[in-house]
Amino acid sequence: MAVDVLASRIGASFKSHKSHALVAEGRLGVGTATTAKVILAKPLSFMNASGGPVSSLMKFYDVPLDHVIVLHDELDIDAATLRIKLGGGHGGHNGLRDIIAACGGPDYARVRIGIGRPPGRTDAADYVLKDFSGPERKELPTTLELAADAAEAIVLEGVAAAQQRFN
Repeated sequence: MAVDVLASRIGASFKSHKSHALVAEGRLGVGTATTAKVILAKPLSFMNASGGPVSSLMKFYDVPLDHVIVLHDELDIDAATLRIKLGGGHGGHNGLRDIIAACGGPDYARVRIGIGRPPGRTDAADYVLKDFSGPERKELPTTLELAADAAEAIVLEGVAAAQQRFN
């Protein structure tokens, strides 16, 4: 959903791509001193199998791993909270595990969008697939805008500067 916010900002629409993803292209930072071409992608696979589409897009567009930014949900961060991270392990996140395996390593930027831990004994897999609660839905637009801001900052200012602003 945060990638949809970015696409809206650059006036791009998603089109089907042979990599098994929806792709939108455009420029961030237009009208500023720094502009950058971006390729936004939403894999059509389940999150746990997103490594293949990411790897295919990297090859198709000739994008090195250190220019990839993955926006993902994060159980270990409170809901509506963001953290930017460069590299590291998968922390049990199967989608990140698949991206690391398919793309040759963990050295990409991440915008970690907190969803918090499931209540009680709720299974984590069930929790991440359920719809947002009423209060979460109220906060969602702000959280998505912040996640898009964080990704844009990584592209235009670099990971370190973005971390200082958003972590």
